Amino acid sequence: MNPYEFRFEKLPKPVLFPSDEGFDSKNVYNPAVVKRRGKVVMLYRAEAKGERITGRIGLALSEDGINFIRHPEPVMEPEYEWEKLGVEDPRVVRIEKTYYMTYTGYDGETARLCIATSKNLLNWKKHGVVFEEFPFPKNGRFNWTKSGAILAEKMKFGPFKGHYIMYFGDSNVWLAYSKDLLHWEYEREPVLRPRGHLVEPGPPPILTEDGILLIHSEAFHEEGKLVYYTHAALFDLEDPRKLIWRTEKPILRPTFDWELHGWVDNVVFAEAMIEHEGRYYLYYGGADRYVGLAIGKIET
Repeated sequence: MNPYEFRFEKLPKPVLFPSDEGFDSKNVYNPAVVKRRGKVVMLYRAEAKGERITGRIGLALSEDGINFIRHPEPVMEPEYEWEKLGVEDPRVVRIEKTYYMTYTGYDGETARLCIATSKNLLNWKKHGVVFEEFPFPKNGRFNWTKSGAILAEKMKFGPFKGHYIMYFGDSNVWLAYSKDLLHWEYEREPVLRPRGHLVEPGPPPILTEDGILLIHSEAFHEEGKLVYYTHAALFDLEDPRKLIWRTEKPILRPTFDWELHGWVDNVVFAEAMIEHEGRYYLYYGGADRYVGLAIGKIET
């Protein structure tokens, strides 16, 4: 039985385009979005023309969640050896008075899941790589980790009671757990496996009466090309490793020209969702070049 209906409508044009010049002049995509003091704040992955760096993090503000004004400089740049070629694909949750960002640090060979914290979304303190060792290879490399989606409240029941949890991974999805949001341990068995090429967490999961809802991306080989869709999965309220249900039909699929053609073709990659004016605003990367927005409702 399908516990939810996802009724989302995509805006026909991106809400963020590459700039004419500067740190975000080639691609802008895969954002985190949160609300702060009545404003919608977007933290987005940015790439510059003519550079090897695969990501800086830019910031943009909006009153309505659709029209954004950019901060002129990135709020996060590569600094350390493990991220020397890029800081990528942020996801942000607010817990008490602190914002926690998971992001990917890329050194040119291996992608590693990292964590940073902030009080104001502008100044970020980096806490380094989450898992120094991860024994499940990706692209022929060990210690490859990406895409951490943190549930913004502690588990109240079950084997992870008193812990925060995080879904992560970009081939399978694994579960990690933590007392302090900075030091994490992981379960060795994936909790969500790909039905096609890969499965990857999207926005931070949300707690519902029915379970823990994780919106995520799945990619499939179709007619000689790789196509990314947006799906959802529901996990048990007491045991977040236990999959209850997952969508058969995509919530979002690439249809517009700017989703079908870009830096990476045929991609809608949802990574942020907020509640705004009684509806959900689901933000996504379009073809790894633009930021798109779908607005709708999740109905039981």
